[in-house]
Amino acid sequence: MTTSPIKSPLSDSDKEITGNALQATLTDLIDLSLIAKQAHWNVVGQNFRSAHLQLDELVSTARQYVDEVAERAAAIGVSPNGKAKTVVASSGAPEYPDNWQSVQSTIAAIVDTLAALIERLRKRIDETDKSDLVTQDLFIEIARALEEAHWMWQAQQA
Repeated sequence: MTTSPIKSPLSDSDKEITGNALQATLTDLIDLSLIAKQAHWNVVGQNFRSAHLQLDELVSTARQYVDEVAERAAAIGVSPNGKAKTVVASSGAPEYPDNWQSVQSTIAAIVDTLAALIERLRKRIDETDKSDLVTQDLFIEIARALEEAHWMWQAQQA
């Protein structure tokens, strides 16, 4: 079905701007959850346990917001797309390395990943300023959570 069965509260142009921002955020968050889980499985070294557990917290945060973003898209009449090929084609997350990673290299990679995704999300906060304040509010909430996680990961590098 190509036409939406959901009547949008937004104008067509606002729906397009907001829908594109939601879709981009959805793919970034799905990829973040997968990267954090990959890191969780492959982190080794001193302080392994705390990094291992902190990565699962990041997975939980990302997955929570994946669902909220997808449901917000659906609520405005935009079909969310979280398929693997869509995530691969459009995620803004940097490539995460393969194989075992030390705690320090894991922390560095997660800090870089969060920084990249926060930068993209903050642009979407600006983009939705006129098109949909409800979605912008959701993006602000997600930015708060990701920026808090970013701070905690960076603190381990200090």
